[in-house]
Amino acid sequence: MHVSRKRWTTGWVLTVLVGLFMIGASGIPKFFDFPGKDEMMAKLGLPLELIPTIAALEITVTLIYLIPRTSFLGAILMTGYLGGAILTHFRVGEPWYFPLIIGIVAWLGIALRRSEILKLAFGPCANQPIKRGTKESGR
Repeated sequence: MHVSRKRWTTGWVLTVLVGLFMIGASGIPKFFDFPGKDEMMAKLGLPLELIPTIAALEITVTLIYLIPRTSFLGAILMTGYLGGAILTHFRVGEPWYFPLIIGIVAWLGIALRRSEILKLAFGPCANQPIKRGTKESGR
């Protein structure tokens, strides 16, 4: 099914923004020492030795998400990763909604680029406009 150029471009913009955040603002900094890193990890209940593994996992699932051919698998893997982040923040009483928002934007980005995603989520009529005066429109 054909996706309009505007929708496809918007989807890629959202995808790239998620990728930049996940890799540039969240993943790569985990490899470096920064003030408060020890306290942050202690509060989350995670050992410092785990940070490079978490960073590598985060970057890997994001790269899989950014490759068009594997983007669906990457979105699924990223959802799992972000689910863990939500649980970790929820468990320690910190705001947990930011990873949820990132996940929603990630799926929105891929759904705008690939209409099959909307079909999977909402059925075969997801991309068809509802015509006024028909049974489906309720009018």
